[in-house]
Amino acid sequence: MLTASHNPPSYNGYKLKGGFGGPLSPEHVQEVEDIISDNVNIDIASLSIEEFVKQGFIEYVDLEKLYLDAVRENFDLAAIANSNMNFAYDAMYGAGQNVLKKLLPEMTFLHCDENPSFMGQAPEPIDKNLQEFSQLIKSRGNIAAGLATDGDADRIGLYNSKGEFVDSHHIMLLLMHYLHKTKRLNGKVVVAASTTPRVGRLAEKWGLDFDMVQIGFKHIAAQMLTEDVLVGGEESGGIAIKGHIPERDGIWMGLVLFEFMVKSGKSLEELVDEIYDLVGEFKYWRDDLHLSEELKQEVIANCKADKYQSFGQFQVQEVQNN
Repeated sequence: MLTASHNPPSYNGYKLKGGFGGPLSPEHVQEVEDIISDNVNIDIASLSIEEFVKQGFIEYVDLEKLYLDAVRENFDLAAIANSNMNFAYDAMYGAGQNVLKKLLPEMTFLHCDENPSFMGQAPEPIDKNLQEFSQLIKSRGNIAAGLATDGDADRIGLYNSKGEFVDSHHIMLLLMHYLHKTKRLNGKVVVAASTTPRVGRLAEKWGLDFDMVQIGFKHIAAQMLTEDVLVGGEESGGIAIKGHIPERDGIWMGLVLFEFMVKSGKSLEELVDEIYDLVGEFKYWRDDLHLSEELKQEVIANCKADKYQSFGQFQVQEVQNN
């Protein structure tokens, strides 16, 4: 797959996917890297896409239609469309821009057109990048929830009716709430180490198996391929659930939450309050630092050597080695 994902367009590059639809395992990525020559003498101008098609090297597949068909089979779109709840979607100029237009055309849409530069904004669906979307929801006053996805539409961002950002930690808890308590589904919960411990706390409360893995969705996908996983997710907004491919999918997660709201008749705020009744209220904020590679490696080495006992006024309480 060619994408810059949630990054600026200058990061455009390759993602390798497995036949199951999720990230290719590290050993298979290595197999691909091993066959790439350091010195390639190919006349690019002489290559012909049409010839590759004739030889069977390239096959055209309408992936969007396959996706639309899968959504229609798995969601009660009529219930969402005919409810008294209005929803909004910000594609951030990314790959999700056509899907919801075709599935739920009455929604409010923002940045659902083609712009390879993403208007100069990195298409990562976090609050600081979505202020135009937040203001739209606040100004309309009649939008129940807003969904945003990144450049390749695998990460999710979410807003409530007040235009307030709902982060990925809350989203994972909401998905657990709907899938387990409402739909009566069971399975393991697998999260990356950067996820709130409240997810593990809720899994324990409900008797669900729980595992924390290294950051990187490939570690979650590996478990989804071999075990019965109900919800797998990361702080970055990449979340997958049972019944879908073992891969992050922002649109799919958003539709699950829209369906949850419609079926329960409750606002997103009310559903979050139900989560707070179970695990307690919490807040989350992320600040990004741009570090030199040298400093980054120094910090990693210090972490491995257990040199950090405190950060400012905060003492280190626990160290997890995943």
